[in-house]
Amino acid sequence: METLKIPYIKGFAKMDDRQVLLRMEEQGARFIVGSCNWPDSYPYAPLCGGSAALTDGAIAVHFHVRGLDLRAMNTEDNMSQFQDSCCEFFVMDPDGSKYYNFEINCLGKILAASGDGRKDRVRRPPEQMARIRRISWMNEEIQPSPFDHEGSIFTWDVAMIIPLDLIGVNPESLPDTLKANFYKCGDLTSHPHYLSWSPIGTPKPDFHRPEYFGELIIKE
Repeated sequence: METLKIPYIKGFAKMDDRQVLLRMEEQGARFIVGSCNWPDSYPYAPLCGGSAALTDGAIAVHFHVRGLDLRAMNTEDNMSQFQDSCCEFFVMDPDGSKYYNFEINCLGKILAASGDGRKDRVRRPPEQMARIRRISWMNEEIQPSPFDHEGSIFTWDVAMIIPLDLIGVNPESLPDTLKANFYKCGDLTSHPHYLSWSPIGTPKPDFHRPEYFGELIIKE
């Protein structure tokens, strides 16, 4: 199981997108999404890493990706973002009753839901989705969306700043740790792949396995 100590960075609400990414690069806790858990079936592994931090009643998660293909066919929230060029953050409620998934494609569109397993997940309503700040940057201007590009190498970044109450955390009473995992996937890209931060021991791709979550240390 992987562990990551999460720092506190003040003032993201007053920063523009560029400033947020710079501060995350300088001060965030770095992680690598590099576990290729099913190499026989899905050997392709784009480079994916990122950083995480707490900030002003929220948790910020930033991903940086370099790899083949760039797909963004799901152009609204709560669609099938996992089919696209996608990065994901799954985190367990502190009371252990359920976990939350946040799946962001390269456009910054998010699928967010909660539940105690893969089945019967409840997607977040629009008013909650609107509270999640998103940042998206690509190494070249690609318009319009939707798009599905292959045959080249693309570099892109996405970030989410998620209010802590959306993951069951009281900002005034932080737990010592959170169980979580970071993922990189692209189900319908030309090179399908399924990578994780904390390794997964299932026979086929399955990110909805909280027993393999790593640990985020958020309080001394």
